[in-house]
Amino acid sequence: MTWLLIALLGYLIGSIPSGYLVARSQGIDIREHGSRNIGATNVLRVMGKKWGYLVFFCDSFKGFVAVKLGVLIAAHSLLSPVLGSVIAAIACILGHNYTLWLRFKGGKGIATSSGVVLALFPVLVVLFVLVIWIVVFFAGRYVSLASIAAAVALPCVVFFTAAKNGPDFWILFGFSVLIGALAILRHHSNIGRLLKGTESRFGKKQ
Repeated sequence: MTWLLIALLGYLIGSIPSGYLVARSQGIDIREHGSRNIGATNVLRVMGKKWGYLVFFCDSFKGFVAVKLGVLIAAHSLLSPVLGSVIAAIACILGHNYTLWLRFKGGKGIATSSGVVLALFPVLVVLFVLVIWIVVFFAGRYVSLASIAAAVALPCVVFFTAAKNGPDFWILFGFSVLIGALAILRHHSNIGRLLKGTESRFGKKQ
């Protein structure tokens, strides 16, 4: 029952459609503009940096809060805080990607995943993945490619930097593989456009 509660809370937190709500507050249905995605990148392209950064912060904060609640609830029930945090994290990302408030159509989960990673992993892991995202982004100016590179890098960085101290490590490593795969899956259309050379670069409106 505790695991179910953690999953439900994580999903509901993740389901808050930050991009949609921020855009609506300015009289815009973000689903009808740009890439039609409710994520921070599309909001930034359509509405400008101020609103895009706000959405990124809100989506990241969802992931961070969900993980911390998962830890608290699991610890209060004398269960594994690591497993509680991972269940909350997965549920939150799925909530963002498939929000029940918008007929299960949401974002791609990168901002939410960044909040989750910040809450779950050591600073060294976060910094490594961030550096990879920045390098790939500035090399090509593709947000999607940088996000895909970070998704691939995350489990590699976790495996080679985290202490392999029992089941907690393998739970976190398995989680990093899962969210990396999910992020790549959510970018399947971007991958197609990248291969065709039609993907939009950052700074260019769609």
